[in-house]
Amino acid sequence: MNNRSVEKSRSTRETEIQLGLDLDGSIQEIHTGLPFFDHILTSMAFHGRFGLRIQAQGDVDVDEHHLVEDVGIVLGDALRTAVETYGPVKRFGHAVVPMDEALSEAIVDVSGRPYLVYTAEYPQAYCGSFPAALINEFLYALVHNGKITLHAHCRYGQNSHHMAEALFKAIGMSFLQAYGPHISAEPASTKGVL
Repeated sequence: MNNRSVEKSRSTRETEIQLGLDLDGSIQEIHTGLPFFDHILTSMAFHGRFGLRIQAQGDVDVDEHHLVEDVGIVLGDALRTAVETYGPVKRFGHAVVPMDEALSEAIVDVSGRPYLVYTAEYPQAYCGSFPAALINEFLYALVHNGKITLHAHCRYGQNSHHMAEALFKAIGMSFLQAYGPHISAEPASTKGVL
């Protein structure tokens, strides 16, 4: 089977993003200009065992928000396109990941219905210089453009970095399950369609 790969881009007055997704690949080359964001995206792809290339720049002198949100938009779009192009996937995934004192969980349904449930109480507002509040913006954009349901929970922790990193590893691992090729040509739904 050929690799299930997709190329996407987005160009606005605020951001410029080139993204390559390979659901069956293994190379992560992520450069957003936001070191912690690169770190958690790399962790997500590595533990999800998928290839992800991102070259992104934006008006981070104004705020990191536009860049983080737009990366979520483009990655979600790529995930949706991969399913539309290459056929049905297993649909569901779940992972719980510890990182030292922190424990995070992700549950995904590649359902065609976008919905995000996200809970996190970060003890520090920043992970390095990255605002932890932007994780919500990324996840919201990812879910709505990918048309997936995601329940993402930082159950507990004392270090925001550990909590966020564990969460992105859990998301990657849940994607590994959910985006695996479905054994049938029919969608994984009793309705016969998602």
